[in-house]
Amino acid sequence: MALLKPSAMALVIAVVVTSAQMAWASNSFMDPQGPIAAVQKTHLLRATVLIMIAVLPVLVLVPLIALRYRRREGSAAEYRPKWDFSGKLEFAMWGVPVVIVALLSFYLWKATHRLDPYAAPFGETPALNVQVVGLDWKWLFIYPDLGIATVGEFGIPVKQQVAMTLTTDTVMQSFMIPALAGQIYAMPGMTTQLHLVADTPETMQGENTQYNGRGFTKQKFLTQAMQPEDFNAWVESVRTHGIPLTEDTYKTLAMRTDRDEVQAALGTSLMPLNALYFTLEDGDLFQSILHRYHGGQPLPRDQQPGTAEYGQEGAQ
Repeated sequence: MALLKPSAMALVIAVVVTSAQMAWASNSFMDPQGPIAAVQKTHLLRATVLIMIAVLPVLVLVPLIALRYRRREGSAAEYRPKWDFSGKLEFAMWGVPVVIVALLSFYLWKATHRLDPYAAPFGETPALNVQVVGLDWKWLFIYPDLGIATVGEFGIPVKQQVAMTLTTDTVMQSFMIPALAGQIYAMPGMTTQLHLVADTPETMQGENTQYNGRGFTKQKFLTQAMQPEDFNAWVESVRTHGIPLTEDTYKTLAMRTDRDEVQAALGTSLMPLNALYFTLEDGDLFQSILHRYHGGQPLPRDQQPGTAEYGQEGAQ
């Protein structure tokens, strides 16, 4: 068997390492790593229990009724052809569902306000500001106050609120880190917000849940919740090993390429095998991306990521 070339071997190692990290990462609100996901889990379990109050009697009584009142000789079931109403039965049939719906509505209203993605209910510590841009097929995380940006890896400190502002520079996408918070949509030319916090150091998986083409399955990233000192070291590592996020670099990043293709185009030996690190140039990249859609005129196709005119799509 022929030996693999070094480049091919590196690609194989990157795929194996990335797959192992994704498989190990927490990716469900049933394994919550923060207060938002914990409330979501509690709400689901409570709703399930309440619904089972109505469902279980039906599952038990239907076969029993069918067995007892089936047509047969010598049946012990009472035959009452004149019977047509039972107050107790009507009360149970309508009263119990009404109470269940009322309780579910109350808890849903309470959870909806508690989990408002625009709210910031997690303490008085100043939040870490992160700007998120959805691209084909990757997420760009910009830390404007720290002068860094990343793709494929989202680092956050534990016990500190993270205030996220999201948009896309292509089609509508849906951002989600299941173990931390629910999904929220992002659209070009518009912003939305999401607040979250992690309780303990953990690796979690994030993704886009809105199908957007061939690279959809690869539009995932690792969320690394770290102790404050570890987060500071991570920020310094990104600054040290990152490349400048210039206009040309961003254009390469914004092309219709999946995580592996953009890694091959922009990655260096100093970066992880599944993440890209950048340092920010002067100017506000997030606002410039956002305001390109506010000119009052359709954006030319050669300035719109996601089109063939903007740049050659990666190999199919």
